[in-house]
Amino acid sequence: MFRGLLIDKQDGQQTAAVRMLDEASLPEGDVTVRVAWSTLNYKDALAITGRSPVVRKFPMVPGIDFAGTVESSTDPAWKPGDAVVLNGWGVGEAHWGGLAERARVPGRFLIPLQAPFTPRQAMGIGTAGYTAALCVLALERHGVTPDKGPVVVTGAAGGVGSVAVAMLARLGYEVAAVTGRVQESDFLTRLGARHIIDRADIAQPGKPLEKERWAGAVDVAGGQVLANVCAAMRYRGVVTACGLAAGMGFPATVAPFILRGVTLAGIDSVMAPTADRLAAWSRLATDLDTALLEQLMHDIALDDAIAVAPDLLAGQVRGRVVVRVGADTP
Repeated sequence: MFRGLLIDKQDGQQTAAVRMLDEASLPEGDVTVRVAWSTLNYKDALAITGRSPVVRKFPMVPGIDFAGTVESSTDPAWKPGDAVVLNGWGVGEAHWGGLAERARVPGRFLIPLQAPFTPRQAMGIGTAGYTAALCVLALERHGVTPDKGPVVVTGAAGGVGSVAVAMLARLGYEVAAVTGRVQESDFLTRLGARHIIDRADIAQPGKPLEKERWAGAVDVAGGQVLANVCAAMRYRGVVTACGLAAGMGFPATVAPFILRGVTLAGIDSVMAPTADRLAAWSRLATDLDTALLEQLMHDIALDDAIAVAPDLLAGQVRGRVVVRVGADTP
């Protein structure tokens, strides 16, 4: 038996509680992992609260990330004792995830824990930080270098945004941080942001083309915010889109794309191939200051995840929520 956060649904009513679970109830997979740390992401919070139909089948253990140690494996790529990390792949949605002391998954879902990170630090990064790294790699791939001009990061005080700000600043970019929580300005400045922009300034409908401001962008918002970011890009600027915190809509025109040659690059972290995952984690190991990472992290116990989920959805949580899952985890 092991402890886990289980979401269930009966007669249209969803419940979420930390329970004792039987290892025999774990889903199919060729690797069983003893989970030490997980995270609480936006998607996890949606699943726990039931505010969005994230969970595809019930019962479900949420948690789109985990770090732990292989206990048993029939996959030749993994052996007992290996330190591993998982991000995405639909766990916590269609396959039991990381908010439990045990997880069983296909071996292809896993990657090795990357030095110099501890399991806790890897979860401080989690899918949010790994997604931020994919955005940075995409900007570089499209030729956005620090000399091309400033870059803007929306949702900058959140998980993806805060890691993106820290990475881009360390790489020498002039970073403008957009946030709906201007009280976090000092925090964002410590991460390396040079300019703080109130989200309200770019959340209302604007012109098809605005004054050219940014050479690159990392957008976690979507909706009107993304449309306004695209409208204010410099000639041949690049926008990486990885979230929908402000909505799934995109009320834009083609003007930025056909008159300024702006590129809108979609970033998917859930099903990204292993090579892309390893490239992103490699860059995190070199381009993310672990001292800054500690400032981004907020530890909670597994029992606290249900209570914290609504706060995360309300935008009241700074940085990354790291969940101590293992009862014997130091």
